[in-house]
Amino acid sequence: MDRLARDGVGLCFEDVGKGAPPIVLVHDLAGDHTCFAPQIEHFRRDHRVVAVDLRGHGQSDQPEQGYTVSGFADDVAWLCYELGVYKPVVVGHGLGGVIAVDLAARYPDLSAGIVALDSVVLPLPEVRDRLLSLVGQLRGPGYPTALQQLVEGHLLPTDGPWLRDHILELAAAAPAHVVISACEEALAWDGATALASSLVPLLYVEAAAPLADLARLREACPRLLVGKTVGAGHFHQLVVPEQVNAMLDRFLAVRLVPPG
Repeated sequence: MDRLARDGVGLCFEDVGKGAPPIVLVHDLAGDHTCFAPQIEHFRRDHRVVAVDLRGHGQSDQPEQGYTVSGFADDVAWLCYELGVYKPVVVGHGLGGVIAVDLAARYPDLSAGIVALDSVVLPLPEVRDRLLSLVGQLRGPGYPTALQQLVEGHLLPTDGPWLRDHILELAAAAPAHVVISACEEALAWDGATALASSLVPLLYVEAAAPLADLARLREACPRLLVGKTVGAGHFHQLVVPEQVNAMLDRFLAVRLVPPG
């Protein structure tokens, strides 16, 4: 992987392929760039693809600090400017989708479009309550159990044991101070205001179990496109990449290409 230092903090990323628009991939909480392996392989054929390891994750540095949505978005924006990534489509999974929306709201000239893959952008009340409960457990002595529950709660039995093992391994590698801070900050993030401030095209792709309140999402973002994958849990970009990639391809074709 490549690496750049921002204010002394090393940020790692994979930069492959050629072609416009470039695509920036932003992973979920406690993940890394490998959570987009099928998308990197697919889109590098016709697009420049930059897949990041967020601060605190993967091979990037993990300083003791607060981990906010805006801080993550600032890092992604900084990387885009440093690397000369012009008008990318920012694709975020889970927390990465929240970061993509925040980036589009606060850096209105940076991205050409955003995609949120099964992200808690405007969470359903029951989802928010469940996550708040889990955050409380993460802060206690039962951190490993709570982390496992957080991961397994997003999986379907049909997703396969290979996926469970891979995601649990990634989650265990993420420091507790990163996971807890990022969870708390994401739940406190003002999604409605960010969506209202974002003017670029947005695609939301839902997995099997709903996380976002789509009615509120449509109200906050009338230009929204919504897709849904079949037969896969939260990590659908890994389980059914052919479905996710097809929707991303179509989004690029119908939302980002001016009519001829």
